Amino acid sequence: MNRLCFFLFVLIFPGMLHAEAPGQGKDAFIEHMVEVHGFDKNQLESLFGRIERVAAVIRLASPAPAAKPKDWKAYRARFVERSRIAGGVHYWNEHEGALSKAGAKYDVPPEIIVAIIGVETLYGRHTGNFRVLDALATLAFDYPETPNREARMAYFRSELENALVFARQSGIDPLSLYGSYAGAIGLPQFMPGSIMKYGVDFDGDGKIDLTHSPADAIGSIANFLFMHGWKKGEPLVFPVSVSPENDGWKSMVGDISAKYSVQALEAAGISPKGDMPKLNFGLIDLENGGNSTEYWLGTDNFFVIAQYNRSYYYAMSIVDLGRAVRRARFHIQ
Repeated sequence: MNRLCFFLFVLIFPGMLHAEAPGQGKDAFIEHMVEVHGFDKNQLESLFGRIERVAAVIRLASPAPAAKPKDWKAYRARFVERSRIAGGVHYWNEHEGALSKAGAKYDVPPEIIVAIIGVETLYGRHTGNFRVLDALATLAFDYPETPNREARMAYFRSELENALVFARQSGIDPLSLYGSYAGAIGLPQFMPGSIMKYGVDFDGDGKIDLTHSPADAIGSIANFLFMHGWKKGEPLVFPVSVSPENDGWKSMVGDISAKYSVQALEAAGISPKGDMPKLNFGLIDLENGGNSTEYWLGTDNFFVIAQYNRSYYYAMSIVDLGRAVRRARFHIQ
């Protein structure tokens, strides 16, 4: 769709939300909210009259063209770079109190929290400019054609439900929530369901505000990691090499968990490049385009980070940015 057609489409059909299957459309959703959560039907119908279908959301959620080969070095370079490292040092200095409080309560080191905020929103500079209800309703009722369309629509209906419940509990206008095209909110880019489960009022003002309260964002990220099993003082990753002859290690790639002993890994053809603690690990493969793949072993804490975004590349970028910020802040060579 060219730019002119795109803008004409938005102007002509600003509020069009499709009901694609019985029981899955807007009317059925409103009935569900009334029956399960006690919302006023007339008020919800009035609210949905103001919610807009956003063509840009559908475009952004549509399957991308055939992807280029994964390239860890290129991915890393986007996030572990000079301005983001300097920004992390500044953010740590500015919010040292909240970061120290989060570390004491949840055992999560400050550099991991800072790195997540740095990767997600560049320390709050890019939190998203879509109305959350517009984005979620568009994806809940008019998700693009994909093999998993029904599952994705069900997911976004649940997030739309969470957004409405959260707004009511917080006493805010749900249309005042802004975020990403997928409905992620604030400095940490939490989906509404994650706010409901893991969001904390860390500044003590009686509300959870992940957009305007750095303390709430810091505490909520720490709580998310803690609730997913973060272990105090546990290391993160260790470099390894893999054997081209003994390929038992190939069956170990792809897990989002640390379940193999060092002995089992070595028996599968994996050779650590140094001393290893007595922990369980998972094998991490980071493809480098046409160059050699990097292999690492990750601990439980690494895979806790991967619960935030289910990608080895994402989790490793958090590890590396966090380390770089810590080194820069404490002038460590």
